[in-house]
Amino acid sequence: MNPADERLKALFATDEPPARDPAFSAEVMAQLARRRCLQDLAFLGSMSLVGAISLWAAWPVLQPALTALSGQLAPAAVAAALALSALAILGGRNHEQDFMEEFASVERS
Repeated sequence: MNPADERLKALFATDEPPARDPAFSAEVMAQLARRRCLQDLAFLGSMSLVGAISLWAAWPVLQPALTALSGQLAPAAVAAALALSALAILGGRNHEQDFMEEFASVERS
């Protein structure tokens, strides 16, 4: 190797990316997971509170109608509640894909 090649090699060595650190990557992923969990918890908690307040405010109007219709609509209401629950549980977001996209964007910066 001639001296010019050695100088270029030394110059390019300063621009090499740092080595991957698995412990750092794991800690970043854990922090992202905690942040996502807290965001989901805050969103779901606030939506539950809004729903509870809305139902409490509308209950005096809804109670007579529900009492009158409860006998005829009970089987359909149970089936609809089960279907909506299954849809909410099974058709949720793809958390792994969202998480990996967020991790990749943090890793790039």
